[in-house]
Amino acid sequence: MTGWTGNVLRVNLTDGTIRKEPLRAKDAEAFIGARGLGSKYWIDDVKDLSVDPLSPKNNLLFATGPLTGTLATSGGRYEVVCKAPLTGTLAASNSGGYFGPELKYAGYDLIIFEGKAPKPVYLYVYNDTVEIRDAGALWGKNTHETTDAILAETDPDAKVSCIGPAGEKGVLFAAIINDKHRAAGRSGVGAVMGSKNLKAVAVRGTRGVRVADGTGFMKAVASAREKLAANPVTSAGLPAYGTNILVNILNQAGGLPTRNFQTGHFEEADAISGETLSSTLLVTKKGCAGCISACGRVSRTTGKFAGSGEGPEYETAWSFGADCGISDLSAATKANFLCNELGIDTITMGSTIACAMELFEKGLLTEAETGMDLSFGNADSMVEMVKKTALREGFGDKLALGSWRLASAYGRPDLSMTAKKQEMPAYDPRALQGMGLEYATSNRGGCHVRGYLTSPEILGLPQKLDPDSIAEKPAWLKAFQDLTASFDSAGVCLFTTFAIGGDELAAQLTAATGVPYSADSVMKTGDRIWNLERLFNLAVGFTKGDDTIPPRLLNEPIPTGPAKGKVSRLPEMLPGYYEVRGWDEAGVPTDAKLEELGLERL
Repeated sequence: MTGWTGNVLRVNLTDGTIRKEPLRAKDAEAFIGARGLGSKYWIDDVKDLSVDPLSPKNNLLFATGPLTGTLATSGGRYEVVCKAPLTGTLAASNSGGYFGPELKYAGYDLIIFEGKAPKPVYLYVYNDTVEIRDAGALWGKNTHETTDAILAETDPDAKVSCIGPAGEKGVLFAAIINDKHRAAGRSGVGAVMGSKNLKAVAVRGTRGVRVADGTGFMKAVASAREKLAANPVTSAGLPAYGTNILVNILNQAGGLPTRNFQTGHFEEADAISGETLSSTLLVTKKGCAGCISACGRVSRTTGKFAGSGEGPEYETAWSFGADCGISDLSAATKANFLCNELGIDTITMGSTIACAMELFEKGLLTEAETGMDLSFGNADSMVEMVKKTALREGFGDKLALGSWRLASAYGRPDLSMTAKKQEMPAYDPRALQGMGLEYATSNRGGCHVRGYLTSPEILGLPQKLDPDSIAEKPAWLKAFQDLTASFDSAGVCLFTTFAIGGDELAAQLTAATGVPYSADSVMKTGDRIWNLERLFNLAVGFTKGDDTIPPRLLNEPIPTGPAKGKVSRLPEMLPGYYEVRGWDEAGVPTDAKLEELGLERL
């Protein structure tokens, strides 16, 4: 095989056995890799989809795509696939950096972890040499300490993906951190890794990745890179200010969720913006493997929130900033550093604190319970709660369950800003109608990177859509969801879709793998992956009733700012979305749709 390595590594942590097996070529062609192929392997292997996410029977997969580790446009991505403890959906959490390419260089498309180790361990892979090693001395260490210790013990050129204390202690939104600062962040994949007593995976590879048509591949890559270089977002906006360039843009549209989505406009937004970050805390910009945009931010804070590391990106500056009513960028940045070190998803962490702050201000939580003042705007308490959550100390033990379980415990689940129990990111769906439909229908719960209609609604790419219009949004969302599924599965960064689409991805895939992909087949493959995930959700009990967003966003108009008076019109859009998907009125894929996609046996 080319593009793909053709090899799968299967590790049974319970009995300590390791075996290599050939990649299933038919499934690789049909689901591409990473997110799609990893999900197919998980479903085929586990079979009992009702498995408890934190039980040994929940397999954990590290999955690359055929373009991961090649010279493809931003081909540095990989996915972590398992059943998600936060939501009960099938998590496929995407990360960048350099770990994914290194796994390909070692010669593997997938690592499948089964069972649970009797004591803390880590996996070390050096090409054909694969060892399960003792990690007793690493248990309790943060991700930076763990990475440094493993590199000293193995190879300084290895790449490490690991968990921190949050994953060890079963925080339901614990992340897996690779290269110290890149996160497979969403849905709680770190808690699954911790439940297996698996502290880390370290990989050193020296083999490279073969492609089917070297000349054709470089031509396809060059063509795609020209478009990236000509696009104002990928060539200018992201390199200059990172993803945090969106703070002021969303605020000006009235779509920056503020104080737990009570409104969509933050009066001090510029204080947490990418422009302010660049002029105050930025040390340098940084990219992942194969990236030309370098949207990552290396930053440093001083004073009582002193620290250094990477970030914050837009979602993080928002979650610890506007969503908590905080305008102190140093505090938000410090919280970001702590999340990377302790192994926590920043979106869910900040949103859960914001939910607690609203509960506190409504008198449903007291200072006696929380141990501190949790009013909106209290930066000191926000930063402290990040630490307490990771260690599950005091009130942090309740925050560790996420905002839906927290708010439900106090009789107000409506104050949890979640879809399918996963916290929604930094786009108010009352101001951006397409994003409300995206959150509601996302297969893994509230998510912005499974479609990203913000691109046409706010940035005007590939064309400008009226954010307040609903007529065209179902068809646009389906197209974006399908395209994103294929980009994720190829191992290519979502941000490249600002400039390139199915044609460019198909050209790179064809030259790399030798499989004749086209723009149409790329979109059909994305559709197949989306329906596979939907079938999983239906099998474990999700229904049409779960395709929704919090009542606040459906019933309470935005009270201030440019989008004042607007609510989400999700109920008007959902039937049209089911129709363009080829699903029935209950949101179930029809037999004809499944046959079209080759999923009828499922």
